[in-house]
Amino acid sequence: MTTRRRRKKLESRQKHEEQKSHRRTLVARTDGQREYMRSVRCNEMTFVQGPAGTGKTHVAVGMALQLMESGMIDRIILTRPMVCVGKDIGYLPGDINQKVGPYVTPCFDELRYYLSHHEIRGMLNGGVIDIVPLSMMRGRTFNRTFVLLDEAQNAIHKEVKTLLTRIGQESRFVITGDTDQSDLPHRDQGAFSEAIHLLKDTEGIGIVCMDREDIVRNALIKTILEKLW
Repeated sequence: MTTRRRRKKLESRQKHEEQKSHRRTLVARTDGQREYMRSVRCNEMTFVQGPAGTGKTHVAVGMALQLMESGMIDRIILTRPMVCVGKDIGYLPGDINQKVGPYVTPCFDELRYYLSHHEIRGMLNGGVIDIVPLSMMRGRTFNRTFVLLDEAQNAIHKEVKTLLTRIGQESRFVITGDTDQSDLPHRDQGAFSEAIHLLKDTEGIGIVCMDREDIVRNALIKTILEKLW
């Protein structure tokens, strides 16, 4: 082996070790999060309802990576309703990923907690992590896939029904939301909470309801929610 090739191999090994050393693991911080993690392990589909700051997205992303590392799934699909808080930001230029990307930024914030930028980029380029618009789920089948629908309180009935029926073999679906934070017109609200109500006693589906005691992002959030709502 030439000196140049040996140096490249050493640099590659060092980069790999550096990435592993910076990798963080998911640790439950509340009883609600422990129940959440248990449900994802034991059920094919888990609905998670809870206020801001309870780690709904954080736990989902961490569990997706754990299941992938253990060989239980092959891909991670991230999706969110394309609904803005307040005023519409208007038309977004670019391809599908560029259009949908801003809406799934919170999911990537959580990915960055667990993985390096290099790892995330490699998984995106390899199709291991994929962004799929919620409105384009029709006809898809997800086998050995972890699908995260985040902010499901902003999804309409047709979108929720379409997504839930995309589940294939050996997959995990996690649907998270906060019914107190819907940005839809009143007439379109309710799909997330209705799905929880109608599916709560279904085998293979777990329902996790977290509350303000599960808020871990910042203790100030609990005070804000108590005083403003």
